[in-house]
Formats: sequence, C-alpha cells, structure tokens
Amino acid sequence: MAVTIDFRPVILAGGSGTRFWPRSRRARAKQILALDGERTMIQRTLDRLTAAGDGQALAQPQDVWVITNDLLSTAICTQLDCVPEHQVVCEPAARNTAPAAGLAAFLIERLYPEAVIGIFPADHVIADDAAFVATIRRAIMLAAAGDNMVVLGIEPTRPETGYGYIETGEAFEPGILRVRRFTEKPNRERAETFVAAGNYFWNSGMFVWSAKTLANAMRQHLPETAPLLEKIVAAWDTPDFERVFREVYPQCENISVDYAILEPRSAKGEHHSNLYCLPARFGWSDLGSWTALHEYQVEQNAADDAENVVQGAGTVVIGSKGNYVYSPDKVIALVGVEDLVVVETNDALLITNRRHSQDVGKVVKELQARGDEKLI
Repeated sequence: MAVTIDFRPVILAGGSGTRFWPRSRRARAKQILALDGERTMIQRTLDRLTAAGDGQALAQPQDVWVITNDLLSTAICTQLDCVPEHQVVCEPAARNTAPAAGLAAFLIERLYPEAVIGIFPADHVIADDAAFVATIRRAIMLAAAGDNMVVLGIEPTRPETGYGYIETGEAFEPGILRVRRFTEKPNRERAETFVAAGNYFWNSGMFVWSAKTLANAMRQHLPETAPLLEKIVAAWDTPDFERVFREVYPQCENISVDYAILEPRSAKGEHHSNLYCLPARFGWSDLGSWTALHEYQVEQNAADDAENVVQGAGTVVIGSKGNYVYSPDKVIALVGVEDLVVVETNDALLITNRRHSQDVGKVVKELQARGDEKLI
C-alpha cells in the first residue's frame, strides 16, 4: 500500500464443532483441524493475513486479534504461538458475531484509534492467496478513506439457501459496487431469483472498516449492547477485567453483524449508507459440511478420476464414485457405492450420504439430549 495504514485483523474463532462431527467437537472445532492439508484452518487464515508474499504482508502476527472461547483457546494459542496471548480473547458466553466483532472494535479503537480492522472467520479456505491479499488491500484503502463499510461478496454458483445475500447497485468505481440491501438465508425460490438477477453476491462474512466506524455503528444500532462492551473495554489491562468480562458479556444481545449493523445501515439507501461490496474472485469456500469439503477437494484435484476423496492407509476402489471417506489408519475398500460420506474416529463412526451431510448437526443435538457429553 502506498499509504501506511494501521491494519488490525480480527479472526473470529468461536464455533460449536457440530458440522464436521465426529472429527470436530466442542473442544475441537473445525478451525483447529487440518481438514485440507497439514496446516489447520486457523493457521492458514493467519498465514494469508501475515505472509509477506510479494514483500508486503497485510499485517504482522502481533497486530492480529482472535475472539474465541475457553474450550478452544489453549489449542489456538499453541497453533498461533506468534500471536500475543493476551490478544486471544475468550468469550465467557457465545453471543454471535455482532458482540464479538464489536468487542474487538471497542478494544482496538481504545488502543489504536486510527486503525482499520478486518473481520475474518477462522474456518474459510481460499484458493488464491495473492488475489485475496490484493482484494483486502483495496478494501483497507476504502475503509480508511471515510465512514465506509466494506463487505467481500462471493459470486453465487448455485441458489444456496444457507448463505446471506448482498444486493448490489451502481458501481462506485471499477471493481467496487454500492450495496442496496442484505437478505439473510432466503428460501430456494428467492435464492433462484437472486442468482438469475446477476447483481447478488453471497455474503462471505469478511468485513473491513475502521475501528471507529464499527464502534460508532454499534453505538447507533445496538444501544443496549454497546455500553456493555464499553464497560468491558474500560476494564482492559486491569485486575478486574476477567470478572467484569464474565459478568457483563453474557448480557449482550445474541445477534449477528448482518442483522445488527449491515441491514439497518443499508436501509439508508445505496448512496447514503457508505456500504460497499468488493467481488471476491479468489476461490472461496466456508467448508460448511462434509459435502462442501468433498466438493472443494475435487476442485483442488485431490480426488480420483471418479471423484472419490479417500484418506486412509491404503485404498481399493471398484465401481464407486463421488464418495468421501476418512479413516486414516485403515485400508479402505469401496465397492459399488456412490455419494457416501464415511468418517471414522477412535470413538465414533459417521455414515451418511452427500445429500444429507448438512444434517450431521442433528446427531450432535441427539447426543446432547441423551447426555452423552463425551461425544460432543
């Protein structure tokens, strides 16, 4: 960047570990697993943000903040040992993305008043790191130029009902679009309409704005939660911080950034909201299910000619296609089967098919109802 801007990435690393059961658990959520390669997902997130690449990293490890929970914090501090431990902040209660991002904004506003912050989920995969860095650099410049909010949009490839959508309007400048409105998780009919329209993007959950802009938006749109977060931040670096955090944070509203900030901000109209969308053309997946992981690995040429993705001690495949199987210590034989998902750990075995892999979270709910805590 030609202009020096203080950029502070914030990695959101909560999560309950349900969608990749049985490999993921509450204390072993997918962001601390190596689902796709040797590095874990949160390590790869940090790598993208801090690797020098062309000689200029987006940030240094000491600039990074992580918002997580007590169950994951030890593993995260171990995996991200170059991030200052006091900047791995553990929520005492899960309160969705608005309080988590807001807490980071108030903290960074207090410590680095002119900083721009980026909000990055810990569990996304990016195919082209160089394109990612170039896109984030442009977002940082736009966020630093005023009271601007920048969201990274993904061009939809299907009428997905599990994502939020961004409706874009006029071009602000080449490669940057004004935002008209946000729509959370439409039904299939609406999703099909959005995809056909051509001016809708999936909301990636990655945002860039100044700490001051997000903090002020919290004050405006979440007037009951913002003072609670400011009370917590006022105790930062004091002996009372943990007590205040533990007592006050659970009182915050349980709400997403999308509902709390972006939707009311977009209601001002595309020419008055200072909301902008950068189409993100760097190959993206949130790996939201075993099926999504299978599809991503097929795209990355990690499958055989019949689109079987198999991780085992050895493989025999006869007349089978489109399967995902994980059993790293055993020889795996596939005979005449299609579209299966089979995942084995030392204490559990999942057998489903790709069409139903989104329902794996229901298994966790059933185990929880039975009181089988050791499996969740």
